[in-house]
Amino acid sequence: MKKKKHNISPPFDEKTIIRILAREGRPVSLNDLVAGLRIGRKHRKELKRFLGDLVEKGSVVRLKSGTFGIPREMNLMAGTLWCTKSGNGFVIPDKPNEKDIFVPARSIKEALHGDRVIVRIEHTSRGRKEGKIIKVAHRNMRNIVGFIQEQKGLLYIAPEDERISHRFIVSSYPKNKKIGDGDIAAAKITKFPEEWKSPECAVVKILKGLDSIPAIAQFVEYKYNLPLRFRQKTESEAKSLRLDDEIEQDRTDLRMLRHVTIDGEYAKDFDDAVSIARTKGGYTLYVSIADVSHYVLPSSGIDREAYERGTSVYFPGKVLPMIPKALSNVLCSLNPDEDRLTMTAAMHFTKDGDLTRSTFHKSIIRSMRRLTYNQVEEALNGDSKTRAQLADIMPDLEHMRELAFALKERRARRGTLDFDLPEPEVVLDIEGGIKDILRSQRLFSHQIIEEFMIAANEAVARHLFQKNLPAIYRIHEPPDKEKLRDFEKLLYTLPVNRQCKDRRTFLAQILENVHGTDYEFFINRVLLRSMKQAQYSPVNKGHYGLASDCYLHFTSPIRRYPDLVCHRILKSTFHGHSPYSEEQLGEMAIHLSGRERVAMDAERELEDRIRILFMKDKLGEAYEGIISHITSFGFFVELLDIFVEGVVLLSDLRSDYFIFQEEKFRLIGRRTKKIFRIGDRVKIRVVLADVERKRLHFELAGD
Repeated sequence: MKKKKHNISPPFDEKTIIRILAREGRPVSLNDLVAGLRIGRKHRKELKRFLGDLVEKGSVVRLKSGTFGIPREMNLMAGTLWCTKSGNGFVIPDKPNEKDIFVPARSIKEALHGDRVIVRIEHTSRGRKEGKIIKVAHRNMRNIVGFIQEQKGLLYIAPEDERISHRFIVSSYPKNKKIGDGDIAAAKITKFPEEWKSPECAVVKILKGLDSIPAIAQFVEYKYNLPLRFRQKTESEAKSLRLDDEIEQDRTDLRMLRHVTIDGEYAKDFDDAVSIARTKGGYTLYVSIADVSHYVLPSSGIDREAYERGTSVYFPGKVLPMIPKALSNVLCSLNPDEDRLTMTAAMHFTKDGDLTRSTFHKSIIRSMRRLTYNQVEEALNGDSKTRAQLADIMPDLEHMRELAFALKERRARRGTLDFDLPEPEVVLDIEGGIKDILRSQRLFSHQIIEEFMIAANEAVARHLFQKNLPAIYRIHEPPDKEKLRDFEKLLYTLPVNRQCKDRRTFLAQILENVHGTDYEFFINRVLLRSMKQAQYSPVNKGHYGLASDCYLHFTSPIRRYPDLVCHRILKSTFHGHSPYSEEQLGEMAIHLSGRERVAMDAERELEDRIRILFMKDKLGEAYEGIISHITSFGFFVELLDIFVEGVVLLSDLRSDYFIFQEEKFRLIGRRTKKIFRIGDRVKIRVVLADVERKRLHFELAGD
């Protein structure tokens, strides 16, 4: 009988290695580390591999001499390079609370937008650090999309993304396909830029024109290197999973409660269900979330691929899911009249929305209804037909409305920023073409679910924080004072009510004051742009936008990996230790914040290009709009009838020469003194709609 091999942890970790390097006070060789760790030859190769991982991560730097050192001791910092169209860039440090480091174009060298790099701080001027990239720690860009260019018998790809300054030589392309100057192509990078050498790529797909939603979606998928399908092994693993016949002894049976799901018309995966009971002093709310962690075990094939993806990506009529559909749409989806395993937060509120007690359970539920937002809205607004259809649960819906209103009022008092930014709703015709692009309506039924999910996320966050368990928090840091000053200057140029009773809730009050006015949309957007981006962190720093001192993501494990991690940690409070260390969660937080940003950028780019495609057959047509943004090269106009934004270039204004007055957020004519301000209504004509170059240009009608 063969002896079973056990995986023995190596006799070193990151903290130990950093401690040795710090103690030595100088760069250390591999042999010195072997001696310092007192390990034999059998662990030498393992140490070498581990050091390679630390170098890629940026915790340790490998010098040309082959020795290893600590970045901070050499005035170095690890981070992600974010380039601009001008050719310059910024390194966003891995370490929280560190300001971005400006890198001029000449100092970027062979690094590409999105790479993880090591940057040396060269000097600091007026509080801004300037640096030089000395090493690419990890290449994050694997694919490119761009335009084919022919020059002196060679084919090149000029990346469509202007933040990538290199042209790539085409080393190979599908021989059965015609390829020519101006074609759009997707390619795999085969050689990265080196000193004096151009990068190379292999064309994998000729995309031709972006003349339909599927063509644009394919373009975006290649551009952002989005995973299009799961590995066969992962799919097979998912399809082999089944709902257990017997309920686990520690799982609470909540099938007697009237749980319902409330989602959009076309939703296919339902990861949250809610149930409510009126009590003597207020309400008991049950938020039950699909127990994905029961099926997706750490280090399984599904888990590894879910972590790589980090999040689901949503396109019109299509989703690139984080986990296979056998789980997301079937086994983990809280479909009506089917038993499903869940994690439940049971929260007890007063009638004023104060949380008095919360408990957490591994549970099993049976959703009794699949409701849509429109259905619930109609029922609560008194539609007799809908109320008759939902007669058995109307009391519950009324109680949900009461509690949601109380929770919303309570959050408003503490200064939460309730951004009301409508999403573009693409209306498709029978053949899949674009029929219209509308502003999506934000209904009170949406707010009911939002309030309940926020309450559950806060309750779980506080529970884990009080137990001193490491977790991945959802943090949102306060905005820079300079950006807030700029925002306040903008307010003084607009006829909006700036009165506020309490300085702590000033921004929330402004959003309330502009609600329902012409300025509502872009005031929301300008303020949102002034904010820092929310991210994941192993350190609880609170959530500024929600005015919450403790917040994390618990409610969407089907589509977000941090929620899956949260479920695993919450389960550990029932019967054991946390499955993660703070160090592990720190690495995960950086990766998952990055994946979220990629998904958001991809979704936004698809929306932008679809809007331009919709305007292609409207050249020459006139529309009324509102000036939403002013720059040195022109101003942007948000149309009133269609949810589309385009630019009017200064070079196309023929009536005068216009000067950009940045401090007053306006353009003024040198001769006519004509002024264009944010919020002004203008009439425009569509003059250019170029989907490939992502350009939508207007001109002033009658200029």
